[in-house]
Amino acid sequence: MQTQFDPSIFKSYDVRGIYPTQLSADFAYQLGRGFAAFLQGKSPAKATLTVGLGRDMRTSGPVLAEAFSRGLVEQGVDVVDVGQVSTDAIYFAVGKYELDGGAMITASHNPKDYNGFKLCRGEAMALSSKEGLDEIRAMIERGTFSASARRGTVTQRDILDDFARHCLSFVDVAKIKPFKIAIDCGNGMGGKTVPYVFKHLPCTVIPLYFELDGTFPHHQPSPIEPENMVDVQRAVREHHCDLGVAFDGDADRMFLVDERGELVGGGTVTALVAENELRKHPGAKILYNLICSRSVPEWIERHGGRPLRSQVGHSLIKATMRKEDAVFGGEHSGHFYFRDNWYADSGMIALLECLEVFSKANAPVSHVAAPLQNRSRSGELNSTVADIPAKIAQIEHAYADGKIDHLDGVTVQYDTWWFNVRPSNTEPLLRLNLEADDRATMERRRDEVLALIRS
Repeated sequence: MQTQFDPSIFKSYDVRGIYPTQLSADFAYQLGRGFAAFLQGKSPAKATLTVGLGRDMRTSGPVLAEAFSRGLVEQGVDVVDVGQVSTDAIYFAVGKYELDGGAMITASHNPKDYNGFKLCRGEAMALSSKEGLDEIRAMIERGTFSASARRGTVTQRDILDDFARHCLSFVDVAKIKPFKIAIDCGNGMGGKTVPYVFKHLPCTVIPLYFELDGTFPHHQPSPIEPENMVDVQRAVREHHCDLGVAFDGDADRMFLVDERGELVGGGTVTALVAENELRKHPGAKILYNLICSRSVPEWIERHGGRPLRSQVGHSLIKATMRKEDAVFGGEHSGHFYFRDNWYADSGMIALLECLEVFSKANAPVSHVAAPLQNRSRSGELNSTVADIPAKIAQIEHAYADGKIDHLDGVTVQYDTWWFNVRPSNTEPLLRLNLEADDRATMERRRDEVLALIRS
């Protein structure tokens, strides 16, 4: 039977929309069947396939999980239901238990009315529009699924103790100092996973919003927005903490605050974790996306690593890391990827590695981060543009005297400043990121490029 749905819910890296108008239980059932059929097509010789299924704290999660699981089962796939977990715990489960695929029901940092599905194959290989999602969408649109000779089974499994042990294996727990840390989970899944990990550490946690609540009564679970970091910044100052941490809704991204309550950028965290990985893997390749500060590749080289510049986007980064055998990859947006985590991202592992860096440095977080925060950045600035290709051509013409590349949108580099302009995957937007060696230059060049984009 053909299912009517809004095709725009299929994004570049996941399926995401408003419940129940765009994302209904009926659609979830069809998606479960489509995902099962896709996996069966990839492993035709395998008699039985098993998928790990988790969900976050959103109120629509149980309904969507039941329907999605039913679709998998009726298509002949076994389900290991791990309940409410973080997204990085699902990636862990798929890799650790050698499952054939995984699904996390989450809308990450989106408002409460949203939900979605992050899907992966075996070894936590994420699906994207080019790698699986478009194919699954076409199956659902056709509404034809072959009947299964068997009905799958559903089993429950508690994975969080195993997940915690895995995360802790990346650091020397005995050398972690007894930090006082304010942790804001935003009523998201970090509220469940943090206690499993931190019960093994000597740290004192000042908890903010650990209660799982998909209505997000305190603030949106999107720490990349400065207004959602205000509470953890205040807690750090009031409780005289050594640092603060915020997780997004599904707890796969992590953001830091220093002991003064000042924000520490995702690029800085990328460099700090890279430094820690290079202690264990001297000379290794480290991947960073092209929105990160110039300070990141400089830091990687200073610590003996080989920096690799990448496009933005987790499926692209994971594929490049596999191809290049990079031990670690980081993005400005708080995604951090580890080779020994099946190339998947984990905010928790990144946090633990940062704690190891701060413990070794035996200095305030602001002091450790300072050498990496010596340039001025614009942040990401979005502009609605009617004709994106024409506008990009105009920008290239205006800055033809700079060093130009097209790895992701267009990047123009000069000796003391650079900028990247790239189109949104889903909206008629151009995204500008600009960095300069000093604030005055950044502000002048930012206003100059923005004026050209918006003219």
